[in-house]
Amino acid sequence: MKTAVFLDRDGVINEVLTNRVKFVNKPRDLYFLPGVPVAIKNLNEFFDYIFVVTNQGGVGLGYMKEEQLQKIHEHMINELKKEGAIIHEAVYCPHKPKEGCDCRKPNAKLIQDLAERYDVDLANSFMVGDTDTDIIAGKKAGTRTVFIGGSDPLADAVFPDLYAASEWIIGEVKKEDGND
Repeated sequence: MKTAVFLDRDGVINEVLTNRVKFVNKPRDLYFLPGVPVAIKNLNEFFDYIFVVTNQGGVGLGYMKEEQLQKIHEHMINELKKEGAIIHEAVYCPHKPKEGCDCRKPNAKLIQDLAERYDVDLANSFMVGDTDTDIIAGKKAGTRTVFIGGSDPLADAVFPDLYAASEWIIGEVKKEDGND
């Protein structure tokens, strides 16, 4: 079986609610957080897949069309690829926050569907997010979880940014492989 790192998007990969951008509604609104391309490139060396799993309720609420969201994800994937960082697929829940769908995190359907499609061993994979909903989704799916931010008692580890998280994740993989 394969291994993967599942990444939330807003607040993990790109800026949101900052001085530069409130929400990412167009490709030009996407600003990578510091160290993100290098972190993803480093994770590519140790994992078969890197996926983005994101709630995008703005589609269901009418703030953006699904085609716009797909253009944002294409732009994100292409810009990262220029840095040698590969995202294998970006999936999203387009539904309104209170719609009650199965795919919106904290539900684990987005992660589980990717795992099934790509033959991913969830117990040896990681979910990285900046909210409890990300961490709960990862736990429900059976991954180890990493919180980006100040603190989260539910997460297996907490780091200030994706680069620091990636260093820890890679260290965990090396320990398990006996290469520490």
